[in-house]
Amino acid sequence: MALSKAQFWIYWHERTQTIDVMFNPTEYELEVGNQYAENEVPGLQRPISQFVGGDASTLNLSLFFDTYELGTDVREITSAIVGMMDVDSDLHAPPTCRFVWGSLDFKGVVTSISQKYTMFLESGVPVRATLGMSLKSSQTMKEQYQEIPRQSADRTKLKTIKLGDQLWSIAADEYEDPGAWRHIAEANGIDNPRLLAAGKSLTIPRLE
Repeated sequence: MALSKAQFWIYWHERTQTIDVMFNPTEYELEVGNQYAENEVPGLQRPISQFVGGDASTLNLSLFFDTYELGTDVREITSAIVGMMDVDSDLHAPPTCRFVWGSLDFKGVVTSISQKYTMFLESGVPVRATLGMSLKSSQTMKEQYQEIPRQSADRTKLKTIKLGDQLWSIAADEYEDPGAWRHIAEANGIDNPRLLAAGKSLTIPRLE
């Protein structure tokens, strides 16, 4: 059974645009990585590697387009995909998007597109093209917290209250959502969120 058409979902400020890929890709490349810092310790011959954090995942695609039999400019189709790199005037940045195909569901931003034209009409109009694309994963802090496995020891953390801290400001820092302060209050048995004692440790729970 053939796979359904690959699609791009583009999240502009006030609308979501869906684009069907003309031909499904024959392959894709998914890159993941981690960052490590090397710390030199006196008396040791080699530095100690310490985990710093994960790199954003990268998806590399090659997409094929052919409008020879239609006799139309292939750029009329490819321009919608190339347009994902345009800056949204309301977002002040290019939109995020999703590439959905079979079991692959990749959310991110397009970082580069190469356009190669390999067939033309007598008029010079291109009718065959290959687009090479790179997308970098993009997730909010809240989305990353929600993906932490339940069995992981890192699903919760402790935070020491500083003078002037409020639950809503702590929730904004930890979850990028001030309204999530209730999760912190419930996890710590706080009845009055206005009364926070400086120096006390708070448990910051994983968002479900």
